[in-house]
This record gives sequence, C-alpha cells and structure tokens, in this order.
Amino acid sequence: MALKVNVGEKIKKYIIVIVLFALVAFFSILTPSFLTVDNLLTIARQVSMTGIAAVGMMFVLLIGGIDLSIGSQVAFVNILCAFLIINAGVPVVPAILICLAVSTATGLLMGTMVAVIRIPAFIATLSFMNILKGAALSISSGLPIYGFPEGFNMVGQGYIGIVPIPVIIMVVVFIAGAFILNKSYLGRYFYAVGGNEEAARLSGINVRMVIQLVFSLSAFFAAVSGLVTLSRLNSGSPQTGDGFEFDVITAVVLGGVSISGGSGTMLGTVVGVLIMGVLSNGLIMLNTSEYMQLIIKGIVLALAVGIDCVQRNRVKVKPSAKEAE
Repeated sequence: MALKVNVGEKIKKYIIVIVLFALVAFFSILTPSFLTVDNLLTIARQVSMTGIAAVGMMFVLLIGGIDLSIGSQVAFVNILCAFLIINAGVPVVPAILICLAVSTATGLLMGTMVAVIRIPAFIATLSFMNILKGAALSISSGLPIYGFPEGFNMVGQGYIGIVPIPVIIMVVVFIAGAFILNKSYLGRYFYAVGGNEEAARLSGINVRMVIQLVFSLSAFFAAVSGLVTLSRLNSGSPQTGDGFEFDVITAVVLGGVSISGGSGTMLGTVVGVLIMGVLSNGLIMLNTSEYMQLIIKGIVLALAVGIDCVQRNRVKVKPSAKEAE
C-alpha cells in the first residue's frame, strides 16, 4: 500500500511533465515537421515573452493575488519606449531604463493599493489594466510608432549561435526567479504570506512590504517582456499585449501554482509555459482556426483551475491521523 501511495505522489508531482511530453509526441505524430530543431527553437522564441512575464505572475499568485494589468503593461511600455526614442529623441538605453522605472513604479502603486488600502488585487489591477491601456492609446493616438535606429531589433530578433536572444533572456529570468524562491528569504516570505497572511504577520514578516515588492516585480518583468516584444516587432503598437495576461495566467496555473496562494514551483511554471507554447505551435501547424485555439486555451485554463480547486478541497476535508483512528 505504501508503495502505491509513493508512486501516486510521484505521478501527481510530475504530471505536468508527462503532459508536456505527451503533447510533443501527439503533435510529432500528426505533423512530422513539428519535432525539428528549427521548430523547437521557434517555440522557445515564441514563449519567451510569456515566460519572462510568468515569473512575476507566479510571485503574485504565490501570495494569493492576481495581476490583470500585465497585458496593458506590455502595451504601455511598447508605446512609451517607442515615443521616447522616436518622438522625444531619447537615446535607447536611457529610454529603456525610464520604461522599466515607470512600469515598476506602477506595480508599486498597485501593491500599495492592495497592501495598505486593502483594495482587492482583482480590482486594483483591473483598474490599471484600463489606465495603462488608455495611456498607451493617448500617447500614440491609437497608431503604431516605428522608425527605430539600426540594430534596435537585435535583442528581439538576434541570435547567439543558434539560440535566439529572447530565449536567453527568458532563461536568465527563470534562473533569477528560482534563486529568489529557493535561495533567498524573500521566497520563503512569498510562500508564507500566500499560505496564511495573518500567521505570516504574527511571525514578524512585513506583509505590506512583501505585497508591494511582489507587484513591483510583476510589473518589472512585464516591462522586460514588453521591451523584448518591441524589439522583436520593431514597432510600438497600443494593441500589443491584448490577451497577454490570459496566456501568462494559464501557463502559471497549468504549471501547478495554486490560485489560492502558498504553493507552486519555478520548474512547474517553466513546464507550464512550454506546454502553452507547444499547444499553440502545434495547433497552428494543424491549421486550427484562431477561434478554436481560443476555445481550447479557455478549456485548458478551466481544467487547470478546476484541478487545483479539487486538490485544495481534498486537503481541507482530509481527516487528521488522530481523527482517522
């Protein structure tokens, strides 16, 4: 019996990895060109922006919050950076630093609304989703901005060897996220606040500071993703980032991060991002319509959240050893 329990726990722990390999095998059978080096690198490049933002979203979900503004953060950073470089004549590096600072500041403001004023994260980030989108449309008058200096697209379109630069940036962000979660006291604070906010406060953790930091990090990583996207497209558009928050949240939840907070791993998030990339790429190669892709992704999110809720409910009703006796 003990052996069966251990096997069951291992299967549960690595179920998302099994799902990833199953999807790869499925699409490889249906489309022989799927499992090629070029296509796998294409998938990695396509998911790089989602992966970068997913690290910040994971932190937010770990503390029991949510950030609906990241798509608008991407659009706002796209337009602000493009405006500074093209219209205001600001050099590229200062423009990038200004965008990162402004985006991080908006994250801090959202975190303050949640931590100090006690506005629900859903409402605080929903309001900024509209504020940032409106700001992007106002700055650009609803039109794309282009005409960047030579070499600006190197970050988004360039390669080091055969590896796309966006993929390298994503890997660096993943490593930084893993370090924060597993090797720093901040990671322990994230899990503690998400597991039981009141208990974390009583144990001496500055809960307000943790919440403000997490939303600032989410906005910062969304800005990095937006800048990489801007370089890749070589054009700033207020429409960039539409629906982006859905893909990011789906990837993180699919990776096993609980929507209730307090549990999840960086490895799971990485695998969740890859699953979304494989699914999107495979559906495109099968000539699946965009509308059907939206339906499938919606089903995937519903299933991921449903599984998380079922597991949470089982933990709540599971009797203690003493009660079982």
